[in-house]
Amino acid sequence: MVSYKPPKQYPYLPEGRQIKYISQDHPFMKEARKAQQKNSTEKLNPIGVVLVRNEKVILRAGNQSILKNQKMVELHKKYCLRRLLKVPSGKAYWLCPGCASPEQHAEAQLIKKARKQNIDTRDADIYMYGHWWCCQDCWNKMIKAEIRNIYHPENAYNLFARK
Repeated sequence: MVSYKPPKQYPYLPEGRQIKYISQDHPFMKEARKAQQKNSTEKLNPIGVVLVRNEKVILRAGNQSILKNQKMVELHKKYCLRRLLKVPSGKAYWLCPGCASPEQHAEAQLIKKARKQNIDTRDADIYMYGHWWCCQDCWNKMIKAEIRNIYHPENAYNLFARK
């Protein structure tokens, strides 16, 4: 684990929880990046996650876009209503049909997939590649699923924050 801290406060962080940081070269972070490339259908902000227990990847997922038409994806890149209105990340997903709702976030997809496959998430860790924080809905799902730790790559804010 590294001592990296994001340069600004998280939009949301539950009391008593933290995000831990590791090198992008860490094997599980590399697996999260592969999950991003393979499992995410979100073109604007792809995110991949892996669930790890006992030093083994047991499940992979990515965030999902509701936009499947490539022309709509391109239109969303130019004219996202949330971006035009400068809505902070993690807020008012309902404003824009191109933005993934919390149910389509990578963490939620991972937990949903685990439940469908009867995979126990208790005391497992999540490694995430593609974002620098987790929204309140995702934190609530991870806490309920008894996920132990959340890992992001060091320098995640600089890599993934929308400027």
